[in-house]
Amino acid sequence: MKKSIHDERYRLLILRLIELRKQLQITQVALAAALDRPQSFVAKVENFERRLDLVELADWLTAMKADPQKFLASLDWFAETALAPTKSGPT
Repeated sequence: MKKSIHDERYRLLILRLIELRKQLQITQVALAAALDRPQSFVAKVENFERRLDLVELADWLTAMKADPQKFLASLDWFAETALAPTKSGPT
């Protein structure tokens, strides 16, 4: 299994976060301030040097005032897997 930081899905997630940050005209410095972290934290995530966990992703989206559900739905790979209807029945 590949390390998650090198997984194509993770890379697409970070690229989408960068795109969203730029669309919202939020600088790395402003985002870092909202997260109460140094600017280097944002840079390392965006340069694929540091991995975000689920809680950090939620904080990141909250700091950008972005809707987490809409963000995740914008990720084709996530929408196709995690949001797909599940089969119910005995396991």
